[in-house]
Amino acid sequence: MDEPEELIPPHGGYQKLKSFQIAQLIYDLTARFCDRYIDRRGRTHDQMVQAARSGTQNIAEGSQASATSRKTELKLTNVARASLEELRLDYEDFLRHRGLERWPPDHPALRRFKAKRCATVEAVRAWVEDERKRARTNTDPHQRTPTGAVRVRGGQCRSVSSAQLAANGALSLLNLCRYLLKRQIAAQAAAFEKEGGFTERLYRVRSRRRNRG
Repeated sequence: MDEPEELIPPHGGYQKLKSFQIAQLIYDLTARFCDRYIDRRGRTHDQMVQAARSGTQNIAEGSQASATSRKTELKLTNVARASLEELRLDYEDFLRHRGLERWPPDHPALRRFKAKRCATVEAVRAWVEDERKRARTNTDPHQRTPTGAVRVRGGQCRSVSSAQLAANGALSLLNLCRYLLKRQIAAQAAAFEKEGGFTERLYRVRSRRRNRG
């Protein structure tokens, strides 16, 4: 026998969402990144931190709002994704304005970053230190180029900076989180289309009670 539909279904639990966990890490990482590499007196500092915060806050608020409004849940989840898209552009601008390379997803350093599955800012910091150490000690057997360095004009090598590593790591996390939110939005839209919102659920619950009476 099917369980009776509840007027207020289970909701919240956003802390268990992978999208929220990654968004929260992005927020923590961005706050530290901006304090270290972005002028605190400039607008960019606050804008980046607020965009990162908006990602986590809107995922959480949308999850709570799902109790009575799937439409609001869908809207807020999309706001979270849009905020993280804005943040992605800020990180790309940071690299471009400083002449630093944005790495493709298959870059060796990013492959190692993804393999670590960092869950805290300290884990990201440890990856940055590992890559800096690798740049100082390892060389490529064919090009004699440090594996953690980039080749610049004239064939010279320049060690990768902590800022470049952190920015590319943040971009990798942002790409993953935006992908997860895209799937989350699609699932929420499908549920809304199939089940409707709070008004439809209220009608079904009241109709069932009247029929039982």
